[in-house]
Amino acid sequence: MKIELQNIKVRDLVKDYADNEELGVRGYGGKLDIRPPYQREFIYGEDEKRAVITTIKKGFPLNVMYWATRDADAEVPFEVMDGQQRTISICQYVNGDFAYDFQYFHNLTDDEKNQILDYELMVYVCSGTDKEKLDWFTTINIAGKQLTKQELRNAVYAGPFVSDAKKYFSKSNCAAYNMAKDLMNGTPIRQDYLETALKWIARSQSSPAEKLEIESYMAKHQHDPNASGLWQYFNSVITWVESTFIVKKRKSIMKGVDWGDLYDKFNNSVIDTKALDVEIEKLSIDSEVQRKSGICPYVLTRDEHYLGLRAFPDDIKLEVYEEQHHKCANPDCPEGGKEFLFNEMEGDHIIPWKEGGKTVKENCQMLCKLCNRRKSSN
Repeated sequence: MKIELQNIKVRDLVKDYADNEELGVRGYGGKLDIRPPYQREFIYGEDEKRAVITTIKKGFPLNVMYWATRDADAEVPFEVMDGQQRTISICQYVNGDFAYDFQYFHNLTDDEKNQILDYELMVYVCSGTDKEKLDWFTTINIAGKQLTKQELRNAVYAGPFVSDAKKYFSKSNCAAYNMAKDLMNGTPIRQDYLETALKWIARSQSSPAEKLEIESYMAKHQHDPNASGLWQYFNSVITWVESTFIVKKRKSIMKGVDWGDLYDKFNNSVIDTKALDVEIEKLSIDSEVQRKSGICPYVLTRDEHYLGLRAFPDDIKLEVYEEQHHKCANPDCPEGGKEFLFNEMEGDHIIPWKEGGKTVKENCQMLCKLCNRRKSSN
């Protein structure tokens, strides 16, 4: 991998600056993608933009920026990897989009203009394999509005697939947001929706011989003409969720569930949705269930770990521990009549939760860890 430090003057950076909104933002004589199509929107506020211009006007050093090179035959050879918000702030000011200290750039004297235009930015230009660039940009100390992992991946695997995927997943009111905002965490503009969709589809297409991660999936599809396969899969997942659960009624417990995993496992199963909803309603008011977000996965998988079932508090366990004279309640305990330390034992439900047992003293027994593990596995 090659990393080269270049000093780029502001006058060169802002040459042919053009903000085409959803078509992207370019500069540096048209050779730099400052914000490629459908990447995150400009998120700097007035104070942050002013801080950038103050730094330049005072001649103070601005934090280094990072550009990535693209393929030799790429229409635009460079892409901003880190420094997008600072770069746009500079370009907008010189372009006259906002004022600083009640003066627009065109109101300045020629000397004041040249002082800004001749200011040199420190830019590291990185070229190499996709993996080398991703490793480098993941480990550098990124300042300002820190890039997310998915934003780093988008730059490294830039191409028609990523550009098309951002159209669906990366705008404030994109199609994915409007379809799944009650089911997903995060925000589109920080690439959370795109990252989740990629995680789902990469896992769904993995095999015992080849486990696909997001990076390997993106590398495999980098030069696809579009992201229609990803979008169709995402649609299938969300449509299945909406046909299986009553989202509007249950959205408070449905946000952030790993729906891709459940879809892959159960989309071909025949499910009684009415019976499912009755059970969900019952579990939602069960005080034993501590993790309500695990109810939907539980009713399909029957894995009680999703529910975070209420555990016995220490005061109940200590009381029962003393009443048992520090001995395991299992008559077949391999340790016989041994007295255990308190931290060598665990509280166990005599009547299990699934059979109606509650987390109360009358339903508590203390077992040694070995016996409790054996009981749990049965």
